[in-house]
Amino acid sequence: MVHVLIAGIVVSAPLAAIAAPAAPAAAKLTPQEIQSTFFTGEAFTATTPSGGTKFKMVFTLDGKVTRTPIGKGGAKGEGSWKLDDNGFCNTWKGKTQNCFTVTSAGANKWSVMIDAMPAAVWSKQGAATPTRASTNP
Repeated sequence: MVHVLIAGIVVSAPLAAIAAPAAPAAAKLTPQEIQSTFFTGEAFTATTPSGGTKFKMVFTLDGKVTRTPIGKGGAKGEGSWKLDDNGFCNTWKGKTQNCFTVTSAGANKWSVMIDAMPAAVWSKQGAATPTRASTNP
């Protein structure tokens, strides 16, 4: 029980009644959800973690990926992608492979992570966030 003195009146309330609800944990997308949401040949936007550089990204069904800078900064790129057990991996031409996980980050936004480090934020206009049936009774 929490007691709060407000204008000379003691107000009592259970702590749970005044505590802010916990934010739901970010849902990690399965490799299949990543593919069906993003790797369809349709363009979407990738933003660097600092928010300074944006790219138009296109992952095609044949395992190819392109990025085109939107505005100033950033470099155009081509490469390949494949799904792995935890998410996906991609290799830009002339670079080494990196593997990522993707988690939901709000309406039409997803965080792309390398281990625990943010790599990008992906967004799609009018996209539906993948949902899965609850496994809790």
